[in-house]
Amino acid sequence: MSDGRRVAPFVAIVLAVVLAGLFVVLLGADASSDETADTPLLDQPAPAAKGELGDGTSFDLSQRKGSWVVVNFFQSSCVPCKIEHPALVEFVDAESKRQDGADFYTIVYDDDRESVEAFFEERGGDWPVVYDDDGSIAVAFGVAKVPETWIIDPDGVVRERIISTVTADFLRRELDRFRLAG
Repeated sequence: MSDGRRVAPFVAIVLAVVLAGLFVVLLGADASSDETADTPLLDQPAPAAKGELGDGTSFDLSQRKGSWVVVNFFQSSCVPCKIEHPALVEFVDAESKRQDGADFYTIVYDDDRESVEAFFEERGGDWPVVYDDDGSIAVAFGVAKVPETWIIDPDGVVRERIISTVTADFLRRELDRFRLAG
């Protein structure tokens, strides 16, 4: 038997062990780690954000001053976006019942409207969807990947950037923390 034939089973076993280990690590990973990220926009006025709503009317983030605003950058083919969507539905429902509830907007870029509309029709979600057709809003916020969620205070100042999937509880806790501090 040649040396190559003796080594091949050993290589196959090592490869199988490495792949099994990787599988175990990925299986145990927390998909909703609620990671925040530093950004030069923290504690600064939110960047200009103008787009078109799903109903064809215009959207201008600067007109939202006076209430808490949460924006979530999204794409319909994004697996983490699909995972977090039920939590967003829960969050928006809870906020709509509060007197000082946050306004919630989904910002869509690099996606087609038909796919987005089908996504919301299938999974629910009754909040404004802003189409960022030229990507200018995503660029202004420095979005690296979706989903990203941003919290903006009633004065239009960025308070937090979350660069992972979120839970309804996490968003509520963060907003309550900012409300109490403000």
